[in-house]
Amino acid sequence: MKKDSSANKKKTVTQRSRKILPAVFLLVSVLLILLPLEGPVSSMKAVLSYVFIPQIRAAHGVVEYSKDVNETVQGLLNAHRENEELKNQLREIQLENAQAREVFEENKRLTQALQLKPPLKWKGIWAKTAYREPSQWNSVVVDKGKAEGIELRAAAVVQQDGQPILAGVVIEVSENTSKVLLLRDEDFSAVVYTSQSQDEGLLTGAGAADLKLKYLPLLSTVQEGEQVYTSASSSIFPAGILVGQISSIDRDDDFQSYLTARVKPAAVSGTVQELFLLTRPEGSAK
Repeated sequence: MKKDSSANKKKTVTQRSRKILPAVFLLVSVLLILLPLEGPVSSMKAVLSYVFIPQIRAAHGVVEYSKDVNETVQGLLNAHRENEELKNQLREIQLENAQAREVFEENKRLTQALQLKPPLKWKGIWAKTAYREPSQWNSVVVDKGKAEGIELRAAAVVQQDGQPILAGVVIEVSENTSKVLLLRDEDFSAVVYTSQSQDEGLLTGAGAADLKLKYLPLLSTVQEGEQVYTSASSSIFPAGILVGQISSIDRDDDFQSYLTARVKPAAVSGTVQELFLLTRPEGSAK
């Protein structure tokens, strides 16, 4: 009998709790709606809402989580932007170091009597290839133009393993784009010199074949495998930019007045995705 009485009491308490809790919840909800949104009452309403209404707690948790996610994403975006800036700075430093090496080698063979002006520091901007014209495969259009300081006849350089390599020259400029003629085109030309024999000549494009290096002296000691660089005699390109390597030399014509060599370009025209376009260097005349 005692057991039955105890069980009945527990059952009664449980039933009462089920009836009281909804009533308390309803009363609290009404108070939250009716009380004014001022002073301590406002704070109390916020606390009671957070305690008694699960949806508010869940929403609060979602807001806090979203805030953390937003901060994390923003941090990643900032890190990516800083990484890109550091990569561009590293590229420019590598270009300047390469120029310094070539200028040092150039100075070895120059005499004081030439009285050349000191080389000007390279300045420029990186540009990405926007598209190629199907009818002119030896040219590309990049996403930088007059707005970024690009001018006609600006040199275009690519970079491989920290080494600047001549890619072409700007032949058209609009406000936001530029057209670059690649060095394989037959209309391309540049004054260059060979690394060992130190002979100058005129480099021209030859379509799909290796580039032509003309007007080398007949008594030149140039050999296959020598590197070819842009010369200080050029009116367009800074000295010391790698162009390519001597692949062959034409010595068979008894009536030739100069030697002609073939140069394998160091830059692969079909894979050009990003170019460093040289702008007017500091101290140069317009």
